[in-house]
Amino acid sequence: MAAPLSTNNLDLVIRPAAERFHSRHDWLESWHSFSFAGHYSPDWMGYGPLRVINDDTIAAGRGFGMHPHRDMEIITVMIQGQLNHRDSMGNSGVINAGDVQRMSAGTGIVHSEINEGHEACRLLQIWIEPSDEGLSPAYEQRTLSIGSDTWTPLLAPNTPSVMAIARPVSLWRAQPKAGQTLPWPAQSIERGWIQMIEGEIELPRPSAASIRLRKGDGLGFKGSSTDLKILESHRDNSDVLLFALK
Repeated sequence: MAAPLSTNNLDLVIRPAAERFHSRHDWLESWHSFSFAGHYSPDWMGYGPLRVINDDTIAAGRGFGMHPHRDMEIITVMIQGQLNHRDSMGNSGVINAGDVQRMSAGTGIVHSEINEGHEACRLLQIWIEPSDEGLSPAYEQRTLSIGSDTWTPLLAPNTPSVMAIARPVSLWRAQPKAGQTLPWPAQSIERGWIQMIEGEIELPRPSAASIRLRKGDGLGFKGSSTDLKILESHRDNSDVLLFALK
């Protein structure tokens, strides 16, 4: 694991994009932030309950056939293109760019993810451990408009207008423009993760050098987040996820 960048109130760990695990097939290119499938490192088994962040690009007409999951919260954030979903609960539909899907595997679910579009698609698939095992399977999907000057909530516990998973985890997405600063969410985050989808952002710190994150980089933090007040974007195409983990 990369050496922590500690301050008085906060422990940070960076996962550089180029150091992620990499899988490449004739129809799939995937970058794994944490250990996954045949890629294993005891230093990168996840971050708190966050177990998987896979950045997948899937060729047109290809994808993952029917396969099972159990006792895992699975979130799909579509970045480009489309993905067709079918599962053993009878759900069937298209996840388009900008959509977010959450699936509670619970006692067991079988599903497929096929790119039935005409172009390659890109998505982030995220796995989070549920608070309890043996839950009933569940599925939900939303289409969201992502803000540039505010955090758009993708997941939030106990919030009727926002999807929730079987763990009190919050997830936001933002797309700040170049030169724009993005204030930190109002809630305190004692353990979190930042994942860059595109672009470049800077995290100013009052008592230490600022941190720059680029496409594919991840940053874990634990402790008081008071040292992370804002994000500043350095490109127009910046796109970033922020997790509050519990």
